[in-house]
Amino acid sequence: MWIVELAFTDAPERFAARPAHRQLLTALHAEGKVRMSGPFADDSGAVLVFDVPDRAALDDLLAADPYFTTPGVEVVAVREWAPFLT
Repeated sequence: MWIVELAFTDAPERFAARPAHRQLLTALHAEGKVRMSGPFADDSGAVLVFDVPDRAALDDLLAADPYFTTPGVEVVAVREWAPFLT
């Protein structure tokens, strides 16, 4: 699995892009590729947990969602995660 951490600003482009982003995440969740995602309580960023086999597969998903390069959204960390409980 992979954890992607985002940081947010109040850029209006982020708010405009969010509905399409959430729709895509919902579809990926139905496919089992996104386990969970959501913003921090203070809306300063978000965490997404992807269940894909490797970094290349993750990079493909990130590239397919323009939200990750939208002004006001910054990918601050990508880490491989090996949970022992799911």
